[in-house]
Amino acid sequence: MAASRTVRLRVNGVEYERTIEVRKTLVDFLRDECDLTGTHVGCEHGVCGACTILMNGEAVRSCIMLAVQAEGADLMTVEGLAGPDGELHTIQQAYRDEHGLQCGFCTPGFLMSTYELLQRNPNPTIDDIKDWLSGNLCRCTGYQDIIESVLLAAARLRGENPTPSSQLEAAQA
Repeated sequence: MAASRTVRLRVNGVEYERTIEVRKTLVDFLRDECDLTGTHVGCEHGVCGACTILMNGEAVRSCIMLAVQAEGADLMTVEGLAGPDGELHTIQQAYRDEHGLQCGFCTPGFLMSTYELLQRNPNPTIDDIKDWLSGNLCRCTGYQDIIESVLLAAARLRGENPTPSSQLEAAQA
């Protein structure tokens, strides 16, 4: 029989206390115990970034952490971005406006990494964005729309009101 332990932590402002096997990964805890399935399980080696969440404000790969390692932590998953009424966060809306997602599998990790980036650097350069998001892999978008999404979100969060580049391109055609 596997060893068990009680874990207490906060996810998206909600307190959770569960007795779990000590070998349970944090991503499985979020999906199975908290019913938060927005955090995706990809490579299970911490390489693809699909499982990225924030722990005490910093991005972590939840597939390579044990849930017991998050004892007492304050976690934020992609579900924590949207407002209580379901309104998209500025970052989510920018990804939508710039078509920064296609199949959507990698999107939660990109959104959480983008959130951390813009908390630390509200006016990133393209090189800053490429460097910051280099740990997130996407097979569909070619990354350009993701970069445009981050630039749009950053501008909006700074209080600017830019037009999405996709709308500019259509207007110029």
